[in-house]
Amino acid sequence: MRRLVAALACRVNGSRLYGKPLQLLDVERGISVLDHIISLLATEPSIAATVLGISLAPGNDAFEELAARRGVGAIRGDDADVLARLVACGEAAGATDVFRVTTESPFVYFEAIAEAWRVHVAAGHDVTAVDGLPDGCNFEIFTLDALKRSHALGDARHRSELCSLYVREHRDEFAVGIVPVPRGLRRDDLRLTIDYPEDLIVCRGIYAALREQAPRLALTRIVDLLDRTPAWRALVAPFASSARLY
Repeated sequence: MRRLVAALACRVNGSRLYGKPLQLLDVERGISVLDHIISLLATEPSIAATVLGISLAPGNDAFEELAARRGVGAIRGDDADVLARLVACGEAAGATDVFRVTTESPFVYFEAIAEAWRVHVAAGHDVTAVDGLPDGCNFEIFTLDALKRSHALGDARHRSELCSLYVREHRDEFAVGIVPVPRGLRRDDLRLTIDYPEDLIVCRGIYAALREQAPRLALTRIVDLLDRTPAWRALVAPFASSARLY
């Protein structure tokens, strides 16, 4: 039986914004970016468990405390070897496959998770991705074996936070599937990841406007809100870049 486990790599280091996953998305209610992601993934029947892959570097103990509070798994691993931490997350929860999103991107396109998982299993993919959405909303599903192969065959670049880099550079060695997304959501001009203080301002504004639907904040509503709020788009425009992975 296949078992899909969400592996969330966590560390506080950040030259532009410290402790991004622990930043509060909802200040009034004390909900962090990582809290929101955990709550969202818990609503997805396809995902059997969530495990935090926490850096062993000093200053990251808060993630262990959060994992205990939220009742999710946690492992500790090398700060630079993010890929090894993802593998360890999968192994800790008995995964055959690993769901991967970044922990500074709160607005995952959850609407496509069930279909991506169905396609991934049915087609026998090594990697199945949703791509072309606003920066921060895409996700990937890997077989655990694909992650292990990437780690064994790659070098330090491939074991960094660029976890899918080996697959992308060696497409002929992997069966890769891309799940299509609606035309109206193919908006790689938009930015919904938190790397700068300005990103956090925008994401907090979005959450405040839509929080009664939390944690399942529909991406169509978020995109519509951004289109109606040009000041937010302008605030993060200097940091925008294409979000295409594959």
